[in-house]
Amino acid sequence: MNSPVIQTIVRFALRSVIGLALTALLLLGSYLGVAYYYTYSEGESVGFVQKLSYKGWVCKTWEGEQIRALASLPAIPDKFFFTVRDDAIADQINKHIGQKVVMLYQQHRGLPTCFGETEYFIVAVRPAPAD
Repeated sequence: MNSPVIQTIVRFALRSVIGLALTALLLLGSYLGVAYYYTYSEGESVGFVQKLSYKGWVCKTWEGEQIRALASLPAIPDKFFFTVRDDAIADQINKHIGQKVVMLYQQHRGLPTCFGETEYFIVAVRPAPAD
């Protein structure tokens, strides 16, 4: 009962759906690759690391917050929320909790939260020079 026309239409529809799905996956993978490897901005943040914790259900990342150093008092403290991908950098930050540090970061916009809760990824840390 299956006519060749119906079989051709079904084959065409299946190929189209599979082709669209593969194209969508390729575009998503390309977007994630660009967002992960392309740095939107880079900079430094100076202040006191207040907290660093290892968080996540499936994708575990180091998440922390820094109270930025105040230029003049009294001023409202500014919190800088950040993500750390490298365990060695997380260990360095843990050694300096409560101390004034300079953290170098790279900003990656548009990444899913599995890569980190923030878009600021710490790439290096060093003690801040004495005032």
